[in-house]
Amino acid sequence: MPNESTPTIIDRETVGTEHDHTSLKLWLRMLTCTTMIENCVKKGLRNDFETTLPRFDLMAQLARYPNGLKMGELSQRMMVSGGNITGITDQLEKEGLVERLTPESDRRVWRVKLTEKGREVFQDMANTHEKWIIGWMSGLSMDEQHLLQSLLGKLKQSVQQNGCEA
Repeated sequence: MPNESTPTIIDRETVGTEHDHTSLKLWLRMLTCTTMIENCVKKGLRNDFETTLPRFDLMAQLARYPNGLKMGELSQRMMVSGGNITGITDQLEKEGLVERLTPESDRRVWRVKLTEKGREVFQDMANTHEKWIIGWMSGLSMDEQHLLQSLLGKLKQSVQQNGCEA
């Protein structure tokens, strides 16, 4: 039976103990924050735009490349299977948000790009997404945000140097 000192929300961080190594505690804190923010983004996209994070991510990739990307490039950039990309692309194409093009140079591949409607819809989502992130980070001062970004950059470099790549 829970008592008043029992946490009401169980997350990866709360399963740690005071005996855990500081590095493990830090990892669990980062994972918890990442999971919380990702869940909030998913909920916001679903509630405000009736869309999913994978659809948003695919559109974000295409927004960076106005001439579009090959399906295989999208798969690599999003680190998901080609089948997942095809399914998401099919949905977005039905809604008029993306179009498939067949390059003259290689008719075996599809190139996907945002339509004008897709660019407008994505820009609205991206602006809202940015406001969410700014709001969630507002508990940190600008100096603290810069320091955290710098420290996480240093951590990323250490992870890479120790043989772990994305």
